[in-house]
Amino acid sequence: MSTTPPFPGGTSVTRLSVYSSPCADGLAGGTPHLHTASTEAYVVIDGDGELQTLDASGFRSTPLRAGTTVWFTPGTIHRAVNHGDLHVVVVMQNAGLPEAGDAVMTFPPEIVSDADRYAAAAALPANAPAEEVEEAVRQRRDLAISGFQRLVASADAGDFAPLERLYASAVALVRPRIDAWRQIWKDSVEREARQTADILDALDRGDGHHLRQSMLLGSPASEAARWGMCGRLHTHDVRQPAVLSGPNRS
Repeated sequence: MSTTPPFPGGTSVTRLSVYSSPCADGLAGGTPHLHTASTEAYVVIDGDGELQTLDASGFRSTPLRAGTTVWFTPGTIHRAVNHGDLHVVVVMQNAGLPEAGDAVMTFPPEIVSDADRYAAAAALPANAPAEEVEEAVRQRRDLAISGFQRLVASADAGDFAPLERLYASAVALVRPRIDAWRQIWKDSVEREARQTADILDALDRGDGHHLRQSMLLGSPASEAARWGMCGRLHTHDVRQPAVLSGPNRS
């Protein structure tokens, strides 16, 4: 287990350039999906767009423009729509869990309910030319949009049974990962919370020993963008940052 302090709150941070290519419904943007265990935040830094969401209260469209900050909890289906050069800083709860599979795309129910079919639909080709990967991203996105449109239409008609079935399928898909997720959480979020509790206890005793262990850490964005569900991602390795100053600097 790493002893390097995690990013504040045990979160992760990513710079997102939302896809500008048109989707099957004519809008530009990302792939609708939900998270089963993590809350996600958007801090919009440039451009114009909207966040389409679906939850147990129905469908909603929220404008996104520079300065907007929104966040959404597990179970909120979300889709970033790009109306013009939309760039977002994404702050994600439980760093490590989303990267370990805490995202379920809204493929049609016959696919989401079958683990093997879901895995095949979600996978992108490895070691393939960029054009081939980009086409696979578009196909995956359009498949998820087709399922999303069906969910929205049902919700608009007052029928939330399809959304409930999606939730049940999502739980079944991620359930085999829970032991690994729990360890990631213990090594980051839980550890940081315990450390904060220890610090509060020390301060209450008048003990400031932890102040002498102060550190400066950094993690520049990855040079190469990768293909994400919502757009091109520049990630920051917040789980293994560089120690820029402090007692643990090598």
